[in-house]
Amino acid sequence: MDSKIGALEACKPACCDLGSPPYNGTVSTILNSVPSTFLDSFEASLGRHVARRLVKIGLTDVFTVPGDFNLTLLDHLIAEPGLNNIGCCNELNAGYAADGYARSQGVGACVVTFTVGGLSVLNAIAGAYSENLPVICIVGGPSSNDYGTNRIVHHTTGLPDFSQELRCFQTVTCYQAVVNNLEDAHEQIDTAISNALKESKPVYISISCNLAGLPHPSFSRESVPFSLAPKWSNKMGLEAAVEAAAGFLNKAVKPVLLGGPKMRVAKACDAFVELADACGYALAVMPSGKGLVPEDHPHFIGTYWGAVSTAFCAEIVESADAYLFAGPIFNDLSSVGYSLLLKKEKAIIVQPERVVIGNGPQFGCVLMKDFFRELAKRLKRNPTSYENYHRIYVPEGHPPKAEPREPLRVNVLFQHIQKMLSSETTVIAEAGDSWFNCQKLKLPRGCG
Repeated sequence: MDSKIGALEACKPACCDLGSPPYNGTVSTILNSVPSTFLDSFEASLGRHVARRLVKIGLTDVFTVPGDFNLTLLDHLIAEPGLNNIGCCNELNAGYAADGYARSQGVGACVVTFTVGGLSVLNAIAGAYSENLPVICIVGGPSSNDYGTNRIVHHTTGLPDFSQELRCFQTVTCYQAVVNNLEDAHEQIDTAISNALKESKPVYISISCNLAGLPHPSFSRESVPFSLAPKWSNKMGLEAAVEAAAGFLNKAVKPVLLGGPKMRVAKACDAFVELADACGYALAVMPSGKGLVPEDHPHFIGTYWGAVSTAFCAEIVESADAYLFAGPIFNDLSSVGYSLLLKKEKAIIVQPERVVIGNGPQFGCVLMKDFFRELAKRLKRNPTSYENYHRIYVPEGHPPKAEPREPLRVNVLFQHIQKMLSSETTVIAEAGDSWFNCQKLKLPRGCG
């Protein structure tokens, strides 16, 4: 087997000195045996710059599917010591792997080839967009020499229109960069990565196949450090929001807390637990937020999902005179066909950067984690809602033991799945029967 990822002649760099390191990672041995001009140009190439940028933002792994438009780029990514190339069997798998990596590590990346690969990964990128995940989708694009020539290239739909793939990505990414010249490549790549991290959404970067191996002064070995200005809450807005929310909740007799899926993108899960510890309210989670709230918390009462909630959970939530929702999404599924028995005037809705209190005031430029930490200092401890839950709670029974040769029952199956869970487990629930049944699982701390 060839020891390197090769490239078609049409997509090779114009400089014939540039080559590719071997798969096995022994880059230094080979590079030390070649002239320093080769080393300098290889280290200062566009592809190596992309690799270093991915490492700078915390990536150690990138998920890839080779294709002749991205082979030179992959050679340079593989040569980066801090980056591990994980080959995938198809683009959709690569996209979903990057999605999962972003959930776990904060940002993910995948590399595919032009159009035939880009359109294949599109559904995973759309999913990452809906879940507010910063996934950097890098596509090996057509040669920069082919732009504007009216040529038809392979792996396309047979049209001389190189923007077809781009137009598909425009609706499911927050930024798109088409790198077909070296002069602004540095700026485009940094802007794309910055947008992914700031917006917590996927971005699309297309890199012309003949440019990945070319050097440029802006791709120096020690590139300009990558950094983002931190987000801050507006101090006056934060103070006003906390004061209004504290007054609203401290007047309530039996308030409750509910965690939603946008706590993850707001990085506010720990702050939410601090709030729950301080106030003593009953603590529930929305179905798409399961795993973001520790289920061993002493005041945890289960999943609130309207008529299909965990036993006794809906009774406590819907009878409360105030509820704080942290990062909720009220769609047709999470609201059981928009049938939740909730009243807007009783609710505080906290989104990643906005707080809405009942039918009254709204406060923007307020970060969720800052709001929770400040609110925890102002709330009177009130465990009434949890005490009411504890009063009506009846422990779950155990399903009868299955008889020999008896058909497997769902409740028996999930009893076995429950025993398999640990702090090192992650549950992936398909949006069907398993989604409903997995809500009944009790996740150990650390299990997502």
